[in-house]
Amino acid sequence: MTTQSHRLDYLDAARALALLLGIVFHASLSFMPIFIGWAVMDVSTSKLVPYFVLISHSFRMELFFLIAGFFSHMTFHRAGWRTFVKSRAVKIAVPLVVGWFLLRPLLVSGWIMGAQSMRGDADITGALQQGFAGLRNFTQEFLTGTHLWFLYYLLLVTTIVLLLRTLISLNTELKARLGRLADKFVKKLCNSPLGLYMLALPLVAGLWYMQHWGVDTPDKSLIPSWPVTVIYTVFFALGWLLHRQSALITAFARLSISKVLLCIAASVSCVQLSAYEMQTSHGYYLLIKTAYLLSYALMMCSLIALTLGLCHKLFHRASPVVRYLADASYWLYLIHLPLVIWLQIAFAELPFHWSLKLLAVCGITIGLSLLIYDLFIRSTFIGAVLNGKRKSRKLFSRRHSGTTKTIII
Repeated sequence: MTTQSHRLDYLDAARALALLLGIVFHASLSFMPIFIGWAVMDVSTSKLVPYFVLISHSFRMELFFLIAGFFSHMTFHRAGWRTFVKSRAVKIAVPLVVGWFLLRPLLVSGWIMGAQSMRGDADITGALQQGFAGLRNFTQEFLTGTHLWFLYYLLLVTTIVLLLRTLISLNTELKARLGRLADKFVKKLCNSPLGLYMLALPLVAGLWYMQHWGVDTPDKSLIPSWPVTVIYTVFFALGWLLHRQSALITAFARLSISKVLLCIAASVSCVQLSAYEMQTSHGYYLLIKTAYLLSYALMMCSLIALTLGLCHKLFHRASPVVRYLADASYWLYLIHLPLVIWLQIAFAELPFHWSLKLLAVCGITIGLSLLIYDLFIRSTFIGAVLNGKRKSRKLFSRRHSGTTKTIII
């Protein structure tokens, strides 16, 4: 039981890390050395930022889906399918719909102000009016301009896995046979030195049909992108199967020199080969693309395994701080993007080094979001929706002694 408790603590930490990394990822996009269509481009840029964007984008959401699959299997078998479906609807569907109405006007206004600021001026009032007017295009532009697509795909992937499980369960013999095969495959994947290669090779097929080299961001349409769906379903299903033999996740996450060297080699290869993405007339373009996608898949898998391993090593013991951040991370990721974009616009023309502005954008976003979380979310019904139950404040706690009330910060 102790081991299981420790495992949940480090998985909570890994999930929080994946979501917090997403905040830094979005905050860094305004500092790209070329304009990529982001809301705003800062006057201070860096050639290092594209490397961070490439590497961080390759694994953070895949890690999140793997952990989501692990915890989903746990909830499904502890509470039953009715309670599981209800909990997924409350924790995923409700934030998706409510978050869209609350956040999309702020996000759209941020994109409008960003474009205006690059032309020399920004009309906050006019941008907000256009942002709220955009709510009328509910079905046409539901995901466009937002980061809430990850909830949409989490619902989609969860539904796919449940449907597959239901269909397989109709034949008892088939269910038992496939269950044994799946458990055997996962055991070999986690214990074999070639396990990461076994996982990476099938991913290349999905990566090949992406619009760009790497995993696409499917935020343009409610029609699912099948290559993206395949990638996230693979990792969700892996997490689901890992909970069937929960001891194997520690084997998958075991730190080793070979994993570190593989990660470094794959990352360097991706950085070097990424320069050829737009050179479609190159004589060896298809060969270079194949090498890049294989490197990308290996980078993705090794980074996931190493992140889980580091979290297991660092956070294997229960920590109130880690648990608090794990609880808050879902809220932080949901609320962060409007804050990030508005801050990027505010800092874009300031004559400071890009690293200082990146640190300021991340620090203010996380700090303000944590403040709102502790004051208005954690101990309220919203906290119950996001975290499963209401929890007491930590940054601001009230203690009553007679008529005396103190607030501890």
